[in-house]
Amino acid sequence: MESISAVQLWSGRVLSTLAVLFLCVDAIGKLLRVGPVVEGTVKLGYEENVVFPLGVLLLIGVVLYVMPRTSLLGAIYLTAFLGGAVATHVRVGSPLATHVLFGVYVAAFLWAGLALRSPRLLTLLTGAH
Repeated sequence: MESISAVQLWSGRVLSTLAVLFLCVDAIGKLLRVGPVVEGTVKLGYEENVVFPLGVLLLIGVVLYVMPRTSLLGAIYLTAFLGGAVATHVRVGSPLATHVLFGVYVAAFLWAGLALRSPRLLTLLTGAH
């Protein structure tokens, strides 16, 4: 088994934690139906009645990601979820760097964090031997 440096491990944990914290705040805002979260979701063209289910779906992805045995599945699931967010922002004409690409930034943190914590995944993603 390949070894992992302490710096690499902690860098991966920090990146993953930042992404998970953001996603948890978003999911909890949807689950609790916080006013600005509901309002923002409606402004993006969604019906108010889908806010809670979106929160549930997001929380499922976060739980999958934080559990070591399902973290790869969680990263794939959340990447798809965030792809929907990117598409939504493109559809409504949101600013590119701050809104459209924000889902890409979060997904990059998820994948970089996971890869840095998993030498096998890092080798697979980088093609290194």
